[in-house]
Amino acid sequence: MRLLVGLGNPGSDYARNRHNIGFMAVDEIVHRHSFAPFRSKFQGVLSEGQLAGQKVLILKPTTYMNESGRSVHAAMAFYKIPLQDIIVFHDEMDLAAAKIRIKTGGGHAGHNGIRSIQSHIGAGFKRVRIGVGHPGAKDKVVGHVLKDFSKADQQWVDKLVDAIGDNAGLVVAGDDSGFMSKISLAINPPRPKQQRTEPVDNSNDKENK
Repeated sequence: MRLLVGLGNPGSDYARNRHNIGFMAVDEIVHRHSFAPFRSKFQGVLSEGQLAGQKVLILKPTTYMNESGRSVHAAMAFYKIPLQDIIVFHDEMDLAAAKIRIKTGGGHAGHNGIRSIQSHIGAGFKRVRIGVGHPGAKDKVVGHVLKDFSKADQQWVDKLVDAIGDNAGLVVAGDDSGFMSKISLAINPPRPKQQRTEPVDNSNDKENK
């Protein structure tokens, strides 16, 4: 059994914030793979389904970002899920917009949701870090993550979320590099090769004149 956690803040006011891209990602997994409807549980909402031949739980804490760890710990303890079987999807300012990287453990880099989870269960869980870019100055960080994606951003956000939904089975199966490759190709598909036009040979026409 795997536990997939999407991080964000509950409520319509936050729904399109950069900070909520973790919620967006797991919502698409639930939708794309016909998981059960979310139900209130563990200070969050929980859905169940199958990915890569495994039972998968998807959790969205509704404690607000800074207390995400309470919800994750409750679900982990109830189902006795090992730390290494927990995968957290979250926004990452240290990555350029639309970039995605996977890591296990490591510091929280100032992300309050990750900080809270680490304080409750430790740091050995897997993290799908979804780049939202950095505003450039420390005093602009809060405003950056708590603002909606711009209209210009929306094109890559939609592609990225769709690709996460399509390929979630790879990360559940442990194929992290395959997952990241699929996401990269979805965001930046290769350009179609131009067909070369062969020169026309008119030599026979000249000989027949």
